[in-house]
Amino acid sequence: MNETKEVKDIAADSGDKEIKSPAKKRELIKTLIIIFLAIMLVLTFFSNTIMNRSLPEISTETVASGKLTERIEKRGTVEANQAYNVTVDGNRVIEKIHIKTGQEVKKDDVLFTVNTVDNEKLETEEATLDTLKLDYETALLKDPLDYSSENQKIKAAREELNDLIAKRDAARANDSNAAYAKEENRRNKSELTRLEGIQEKLQSTIKAIDTDSYMDAAPEYSGNLAALCSEYMNADADYKTAYETYQMALESGENIESAKAEADEKEAARNSARENYMNEKNNIRGDLVSQLGDISGSVASLNAAVENYTAEFGEGGTETYAALAASVTEKQSALEELIIELENTKRKNSITDKKENLGIESKKKALEKQQEKVDKLKKEAKSTEVKSKYSGVVSSINVQPDASTTPEEVLAVIDLSDEGFTVNITVENENLKKIKKGIEAEIVNNWNGDIKAVLKEIKSDSSAGAKNKTLVFSVTGDVQTGDSLDLSIPLGSGTYDAIVPKSAVYPSDKGYYVYTVRSKSTPLGNRYYAEKVEVNVEASDTVSSAVSGGLNRGDYIITASSKPLKSGDQVRMKDK
Repeated sequence: MNETKEVKDIAADSGDKEIKSPAKKRELIKTLIIIFLAIMLVLTFFSNTIMNRSLPEISTETVASGKLTERIEKRGTVEANQAYNVTVDGNRVIEKIHIKTGQEVKKDDVLFTVNTVDNEKLETEEATLDTLKLDYETALLKDPLDYSSENQKIKAAREELNDLIAKRDAARANDSNAAYAKEENRRNKSELTRLEGIQEKLQSTIKAIDTDSYMDAAPEYSGNLAALCSEYMNADADYKTAYETYQMALESGENIESAKAEADEKEAARNSARENYMNEKNNIRGDLVSQLGDISGSVASLNAAVENYTAEFGEGGTETYAALAASVTEKQSALEELIIELENTKRKNSITDKKENLGIESKKKALEKQQEKVDKLKKEAKSTEVKSKYSGVVSSINVQPDASTTPEEVLAVIDLSDEGFTVNITVENENLKKIKKGIEAEIVNNWNGDIKAVLKEIKSDSSAGAKNKTLVFSVTGDVQTGDSLDLSIPLGSGTYDAIVPKSAVYPSDKGYYVYTVRSKSTPLGNRYYAEKVEVNVEASDTVSSAVSGGLNRGDYIITASSKPLKSGDQVRMKDK
C-alpha cells in the first residue's frame, strides 16, 4: 500500500512539471523579446550621437551686413626726406674720422680730418693748359669771308639788264608788230605764272620756318632745316628725360653724379642742336626773304607789263621789241642764277663757319675747365678739417682711415632730421581709386604708439612697371633711416550686405568660395551638410571680407573644421 502511494505521489509530481514547462518557456521568450527591443530602442536613440562623433566638427559665424573699411598691408623702409652728402674737393687721404653711424651732429661739427695727396700732376696739368690755350688762339685765326667778286658780277649783270630793259621799252613805243606784242605778252604771262609759283613756294617756306612746321615747306628752299629741327627736338626730348632722371636721383640719393653728368651732356647736346638749327634757320630765312623780295619785284614788274600791254597797246608790238624782251628775260635769268649761286655760297660758308665756331667754343670750354683744374690744384691746402654744413644724424660713413678719396666722392651721408622722413610703398593701380592724399596709415609695429604716417604723394613707379604706383608717406615720430614699418593702409569704407570672416574665404581657379551650412530634417533630428558657394570679394580688411554671390544675411559660414571638407560632406555643428 505504502509503495503504491509513493508511486502515485511521484507520478503526480511528474504530471505537474509537464503542465508548468510551456508557461516558463513563454515567459522566457517574452523576457528575451523585451530585452532585444530595449537594446534596439537604446541603439536607435543613441545612433545619431554615435554617428555625430565621427563627423567633422565645424565652427560657424552668420553672414552679417554693415560697414567695412578695406585695408592693404605693406612694409616699407624709412628714408630721410633730405640728406646731405659730405664731400671734399680734390684727392685727399682720410687722416681721422670723428663721427659714428647714428650719431647726431650739429652744424660746423668736425666730421673728418684729411690731408692733401702729393700733387705731382700740377706740372702736367699746366702743360696741358698751355697746349689747350695755343689750340684755342690758333683756332681764332681765320680769314674773313669775302664776296666782293661775286657782288661785282651781280652789279654788272644788273646794269646790263637795266640797259636792255630801257632799250626794250624804247622799242616797244616804236614797234607796231602785233604778233611780237602778243608773243611778248604771252611770255610775260608765262614768266609771271612761273615766278608766282616760286613766290608762293618762298612764302609757304618762310611761313613754315616761322612756325617750325616743315610739312608745307618747299624742299629746294628749306634745305636741311627739317632735319636740324628734328635733331633739336630729339635732343631736347633726350635732355628732358635725362633731367627727370637726375631729379629722381636727387630724391633717391643714388647715382646722382652719373645722372647729373648725363643731364649736362644732354643739355649741351640740346643747346648745340638748337644753336645749329637757329643759325641755319635765320640764315635760310634771310636768304628766302631776300629772294622773295626780288621775285616779288619781278612779279610786280611783269604784272605791270601785262597791264600796260592791255591798257596801252592792245595787240601792238614789233619783232625788235620781241628780241629785246627775250634778251631781257635771258639776262634776268642770268642775274637770278648769279644771285642764287652767291646765296648758296653764303649758306655753305655759313655752315662751315658755324662748325668752326662750335669747334672754337669747344676748345674754349676745355681751356676754361683745365684752368679751373689747375687753379684748384694750386689752392688746395696741405691739411684741413671737413665740417658739417647742417645739423642731422649720420646715416652712413663710406670711408675708412687712411683711405684715398677722389673729387666729389661722398665720405658720409647725414640725414637732415628736421626735414622729416618718408616711407615709399608700391601698390597696384587697381587700388589707387580708393586711396586719397592725406589719409593716415596705421603702423602695425608701432609699439610705442608715437609714429604717424600720412600719405602726401602718389607717383609713378617706373622700376615696378606701368601697372604700379608709389605711395609716399610722411612719417613723424621716433624713427630713423633704415627702420622697417608695417603699414595698414585704408582704401575707403563702404556698407555691404554680406560680411564674412576673411579666414572663411578661399581662392579658386574661378575666383573665391566659402562653405555654408545646409540643414536637412530627419525623424531623428536635423542633419547638417557643407555646401560650397562661389562668391566675389568686394573689399577686405585684416579680419573680414565683404562678398557678393549666393549668400543671404543670416546664413551660417563655416570658419573652422576639425577635418578637411568638400562640398556635400555631412558635418557636426560645434554648438549642436
